[in-house]
Amino acid sequence: MPPRITTFADEAIIALDNIADRAVHFMQPTLRLGVTGLSRSGKTVFISSLVHNLLNGGRLPLFEPLQSGRITATRLEEQPDDAVPRFQYEDHIRSLVRDRVWPDSTRAISELRLTIDYESASGWSRFFSPGRLSIDIVDYPGEWLLDLPLLAQDFRTFSDNTTALARTGIRAELSSEWLAAAAAIDMDAPADEMTAREIARVFSEYLKACKRDERSLSTLPPGRFLMPGDLDGSPALTFAPLPDMPSGPPPAGSLRAMMARRFEAYKSVVVKPFFREHFARLDRQIVLVDALQAINRGTEAVEDLERALVDVLSCFRPGTNNFLTSLLQRRIDKVLVVATKADHLHHESHDRLQAITRRLVDRAVRSIGLSGAGIEVMALASVRATREATVREGGEDLPVIVGTPMDGETIGGERFDGNRKTAVFPGDLPEDPEAFFASLENATGSRPMPELNIVRFRPPELEQTGEGLKLSVPHIRLDRAMQFLLGDRLA
Repeated sequence: MPPRITTFADEAIIALDNIADRAVHFMQPTLRLGVTGLSRSGKTVFISSLVHNLLNGGRLPLFEPLQSGRITATRLEEQPDDAVPRFQYEDHIRSLVRDRVWPDSTRAISELRLTIDYESASGWSRFFSPGRLSIDIVDYPGEWLLDLPLLAQDFRTFSDNTTALARTGIRAELSSEWLAAAAAIDMDAPADEMTAREIARVFSEYLKACKRDERSLSTLPPGRFLMPGDLDGSPALTFAPLPDMPSGPPPAGSLRAMMARRFEAYKSVVVKPFFREHFARLDRQIVLVDALQAINRGTEAVEDLERALVDVLSCFRPGTNNFLTSLLQRRIDKVLVVATKADHLHHESHDRLQAITRRLVDRAVRSIGLSGAGIEVMALASVRATREATVREGGEDLPVIVGTPMDGETIGGERFDGNRKTAVFPGDLPEDPEAFFASLENATGSRPMPELNIVRFRPPELEQTGEGLKLSVPHIRLDRAMQFLLGDRLA
């Protein structure tokens, strides 16, 4: 059983919020869909593509309500939460479609309301139902989700867990400056602001080093150290875990006492409001992960992704909502974990990417004692930036992907300018996920498989109709994700 991260007072406030939400729901049926993901997984692109395809009649053959013609209208409406920034869909889709550049990644929470008019598949339901569903898409950084387990920890537990992880593998090198600085201070000496600022700085640099593309590590709480926003420089973000603390409570007025107090402030000021005001109000959740990047980076990145999935999935309480539970303790009844960027592989490896990700999720679910009910796994590309082809080389046919590498990408020593297309052999994922994980467990720092050829491509140039209208954004399996997340609510 995952540790409890809320108090009874928190639950009471959440219950009141849910009652208010349900009162509105009776007048306007609404689904709150949380969209988050670990670093560089493509949350902004996913939301933009989903909305664009629904607004523009995209190719979604497996999204039954649209395929059967039961959706009669789709439109954007004013969001219900005035204090939450709007997800700037128009700006993001302009970047993708007109400028052919990837939009900026998520740095804070945002929201967008999409309303769908539809005809129910049941004549009885058509008699009683208004045939209208508002989908409130709540976009938030995955780093915020990884902060939620901190609510069940005190400062000593947080320090011990963070230090133990920092002393393993490649993290030992990346954390050396922070660990050395922490070892050099007297943590029971009187609190000093300059010492606190310096130890917080080197700890933040360690987290940033872990996140960089060449490492692609995923478990990086506290998340606001990577995206402080308007809290930059505040006491709630000016602390760091302290390795090897003495036993017993900290002396009053000591640096250790200051750090413990600021850790509690971080939970109160940053983590709890997010949980109570946003996360606890979600009905469904999609979690995007860049599993392909982790696989390409090797054993440590994959193990760290699994560790992050344990933390992520421990936050959810999957289960069926009935009238009473939805009023008092709303449950997320469906969780979709998505491995993105499937267009970086030939279609023969799409199912393999999904199988490896499913195995990661299954291992995480077992480790925290969940049943896995209501949790689905898919591999997709929110925006398909490549097409497939075959080239003849050495007397055999090689499956390749064709796209426009981003400006500055280098392939085989050749630098691309962002305008010229090329064919790339991306490599193959192993057919058997069990063999992949067996090789991971036996690995000694070497890669458990041949290195994949991962190239960053520009968004595609969209085709136009005879009237000059551009078609909807191409994708891979986006319709499957939409059917899982939305299909039953549009039945």
